[in-house]
Amino acid sequence: MAGIETLDLETFVTKAISDVFNTMLAMEVEIPVPDSDVTADIDRIVGSVGLAGKVTGNICVHVSHTLARLMTSAMVGIELDEIEGDEDVHDVIGEFSNMIGGDLKSRFNDSGLPCKLSIPSITSGSDFEIGSMGWTRHERFAFRHQGHTALVEVFIKPGN
Repeated sequence: MAGIETLDLETFVTKAISDVFNTMLAMEVEIPVPDSDVTADIDRIVGSVGLAGKVTGNICVHVSHTLARLMTSAMVGIELDEIEGDEDVHDVIGEFSNMIGGDLKSRFNDSGLPCKLSIPSITSGSDFEIGSMGWTRHERFAFRHQGHTALVEVFIKPGN
């Protein structure tokens, strides 16, 4: 059984991002990229899922509204100008964060750290921070599609 400190989160997350972009969105993605390209004050959508079990934590996917619309167009199979309102966009980002979280959950389970995944939640805007205290590990992994840089944050600690 692996401990939280020895998990190869970079490999786990980059593989999950690559797999979801390739299989679900049929979009090319560049990973990893420096997370300094991601600014906290951009207008963005954050999809979050929680973990509970031998691993407890949160996985947050930060994407700009522009990238979120590109992802929605690809996943739903419609043109950008056919996207009406934010509901479809929020659904796609929620599903994307759920897929990333589900992949990580499977890797944690395979490492002897069984856990369960919460349903996704969405936060949108530009004047907010997502942060937590008391985590054993907090890591950020940036990726880019067509010049739009986005971020996956992983907050984890041992659970019960």
